[in-house]
Amino acid sequence: MFPLGVTLDLSRGPASPLAPRKPNLSGLTRVELAAALVAAEVVPAAKAKMRAGQLWRWIHHYGVTDFAAMTDVAKETRAALAGAFAIDRPEVVERQVSKDGTRKWLIRTAPGIEIETVYIPDVGRAGALCVSSQVGCTLNCTFCHTGTQALVRNLTAAEIVAQVQVARDDLGEWPSPKEDRRLSNVVFMGMGEPLYNLDHVAAAIDIIADGEGIAISRRRITVSTSGVVPELQALGEKTQAMLAISLHATNDALREKLVPLNKKYPLAELMAGIRAFPGLSNARRVTFEYVMLKGVNDSPAEAKALVQLLKGIPAKINLIPFNPWPGTEYTCSDWGTIEAFAAILNRGGYASPIRTPRGRDILAACGQLKSESEKVRASARRKLA
Repeated sequence: MFPLGVTLDLSRGPASPLAPRKPNLSGLTRVELAAALVAAEVVPAAKAKMRAGQLWRWIHHYGVTDFAAMTDVAKETRAALAGAFAIDRPEVVERQVSKDGTRKWLIRTAPGIEIETVYIPDVGRAGALCVSSQVGCTLNCTFCHTGTQALVRNLTAAEIVAQVQVARDDLGEWPSPKEDRRLSNVVFMGMGEPLYNLDHVAAAIDIIADGEGIAISRRRITVSTSGVVPELQALGEKTQAMLAISLHATNDALREKLVPLNKKYPLAELMAGIRAFPGLSNARRVTFEYVMLKGVNDSPAEAKALVQLLKGIPAKINLIPFNPWPGTEYTCSDWGTIEAFAAILNRGGYASPIRTPRGRDILAACGQLKSESEKVRASARRKLA
């Protein structure tokens, strides 16, 4: 939805014949992992749960990418595992670091499928990783450059988890630290609508949150949606993650222009779904995301209407300065206007931090990125920037 983009480079010519890819154990839940070991006849059913627990810690706590490193597993079993499965990472095509410390990785998960993942320091408890849930997007939000790319496909749970693994490789966070983490939060705010890929998102969250693995608390995992109302209940029940709503307007007429999904699920329906969200409380507030567009949604009247719209909902409101992109009809609200808007929300009882744009110099800021198949390559973009 926000800071991430996807690169699809389909101009590289026909691929050479490749051997079939081995199933990657990194993206399987515990139950799926045990079942895979039995199905491949690597482990007898009676020992599958125990062996799956061993592999789980090696993969998700220690971050190993080679079965040979699993020293408490018998050599013959390690050899059988290596013959049947993989635990390797996807290819990191490009790595960039912003002057403000933001990191961005271009990750190739399959031929022609390349996604970008962004780590933002000093967000949440220590630092947040923005992950994608789809390649492309169906939402067509008019203020968002990333949202103008057509949907290619959903990401698998393995591809979602791989984004976390790549970031932790680069940050040097294996084995999983209990204290002094640099990556403390995960936010599903990248490319795509997570609730249109809920099964894979939920499975990925199960893996990321498991206490014997990556061990990022569900209360430090946030799923952002533009408002797929019928899936809100399932999101809360399946994931127990924190909820964020990509809102941006206080009336249906304007929101239908900014977020076309509003035509299907108007504000009254969306607000009712949020109020019924499982676990909603002062300790589990909803985050509302509101991009500041000059002369569009940034008036004092809009701020007052926002307070009324959210009345009674435990919430905070993130105000997001708009990041312009070529061809957009929008410009960012003046800083003074944003501060005045925030002041009205504060007086209305809502915390309303203004999100500082991060990673602009590597084109990792909110809404700036789009498929490389429709733009110049990343290296040329940087020269232009």
